[in-house]
This record gives sequence, C-alpha cells and structure tokens, in this order.
Amino acid sequence: MADEVRVAVCSRSFSKNTVLRKELLAAYKNVTFNDSGLQLEGDNLIAFLQDHDKAITALETINEDILIKLPELKVIGKYGVGLDMIEMEAMRKYGVRLGWVGGVNRRSVSELVIAFAVNMLRYVGVANNEVRSGIWRQLMGGQLSGRTVGIIGCGHVGKDLVKLLEPFGCKVLVNDILDYPDFYKLHNIEAVSLPELMANSDVVSVHVPLNESTCGILNREILSLMKSSAILINVARGGLVDELALKEMLKNKLLAGAAFDVFAAEPPLDSELLLLPDFLATPHIGGSSEEAVLAMGRAAIKGLEINSLPEINHQLT
Repeated sequence: MADEVRVAVCSRSFSKNTVLRKELLAAYKNVTFNDSGLQLEGDNLIAFLQDHDKAITALETINEDILIKLPELKVIGKYGVGLDMIEMEAMRKYGVRLGWVGGVNRRSVSELVIAFAVNMLRYVGVANNEVRSGIWRQLMGGQLSGRTVGIIGCGHVGKDLVKLLEPFGCKVLVNDILDYPDFYKLHNIEAVSLPELMANSDVVSVHVPLNESTCGILNREILSLMKSSAILINVARGGLVDELALKEMLKNKLLAGAAFDVFAAEPPLDSELLLLPDFLATPHIGGSSEEAVLAMGRAAIKGLEINSLPEINHQLT
C-alpha cells in the first residue's frame, strides 16, 4: 500500500518545488522532504534515509558505506541524469533498485551551451562588467554562425546540441566511444579522434559522464592542442578537465576563453580561476530550468515504481 511506503526526498530543489511535492504526495502519503535545505552526505545522509523504503536522490553519493546501514531501502528514483554518484555494484549487492531516465534535461543543458558560446564569443560578460564599472568601449567579438564546434560525447545532450546548432550553420565535429552513423549522416556530422577535434574546433563542448575512463580526459596535453582563439565549455561534470592547466592556458592567452557550469569541487575553490576575465562560471545550473526540473522530478517519481521489475538498473521509457 502506498500509504504504508515511506519515501525520503534528498534533493533540495525537488523538495522546494510545489508542483513536484503535490504530485509525489498524491502517490505517497508518508514522505520526508529535505525542507532544511541541507547538503546530505555521510552520516547525515544515512540519518535522513533511515526507516524509509524508497528515496529520491540527486547529487548525493550512494555507495556501500551508505547502503549497508539502510536495510529498509529498496528503491531509488534518480532525480537528474548523472549516475556517477551511484555505486551500481553496491546497489546490486544490497538489492536496491534504480529508476532512472537518461536525457530528461537535455534541452535545458544544450541551451546553456548555446548561451555560453554566444556570451564568450561576443564578450557579453566582460562588456557588462566594464559598463557597470564606468568603461564604455565596443568590444569586437565574433559570431557563432559558421564556426566549427567540437562535441565530446554525442549522447542525449550532444545530439540535442547538434540540432540547436543547425540554424547557425556550424560545422560539427564529434568524438564518442560509440558510433551513431545514421545520426551523423542525417546531420552532416564528422566523427573524429579527440586530438583532431581539439585542434580544429573553435568551440569545444564536453558532454560525457564522469567515470574511470573519462576522469581527467581533458588533461594538459589534450588541452594544449586547442587553438588560442578557441573556447572550452563544460556543462557535463567536474573532474573531466584539468582546471589548473586550463587556468594557466587562460592566463597565458593560449586559450580565448572558457565557460564552466561544473567543477571538480563544488563550490569551486580556485578564486584565481573564477576571477579571470575570460572565464565564465555558473553554479551547476545546466539542468535547472523550470521545465527540466519538472521533467526530472516526474521521472524520479515514476522511478519509485520499479520495485516489481527484475532489473536493478532500469532505464524507464
């Protein structure tokens, strides 16, 4: 009975959303929301989840240290698309099932990439700061139209970004461990090696998950292949880019600019990087449009209902 099932909502943004609260409470009567707004981790996360049968998690780390102390927990509905914070082997070991939908926030993220690209190419942020400080000069930027855009990772967000770029007439280079020949042919995309993409793109946008194979994928050596006139955008995950190497490149004018929505440590700790005039930072808002929040929340609610399915890691369709 839904009335007897106890649900914990770890996510702060889900907990604050009146629409999602109403929809979840229509399905489950016994719900604990994160109304305190705490960032739950370690013992605090365990205490919050104790005595609950199901949970909705977002960026909380779910591993064996957590699950071993939560014998009642049987289902997690994932709020958001990243799975790098969930230890799947531990989920299987303790019989906790996962309800997850990939790409539900794709348009929110891909639109932010477009915003970043135009902002950086036209020096919007720099110009805004100068006007506010009393400086009035017309900065000569460039257009996104006709540029070569390199997309690292052509999954849900990467594919959506390709579609958004079409009106700009951009040449698109893609690097992915998987091959999507039909999609590439349909959208006139060229699949290339990572070094080739880095060397030939005016704008590079990263769209891969964070795992053992991708951690530090854009290291100092790979970053050094970029044109000095190029910009780098990361709205995927912190830890993919060597932020120290990036800072040195920006300081030495070896790269025109960078825009990051994600960082290895959040909030980011390197104030020197954040204050560089050719660096733009946002606080992990890629998937935080009103529309995306509702889509992710509804997917998480639906994900709570997979307890009768045989799969542990189940992608809802």
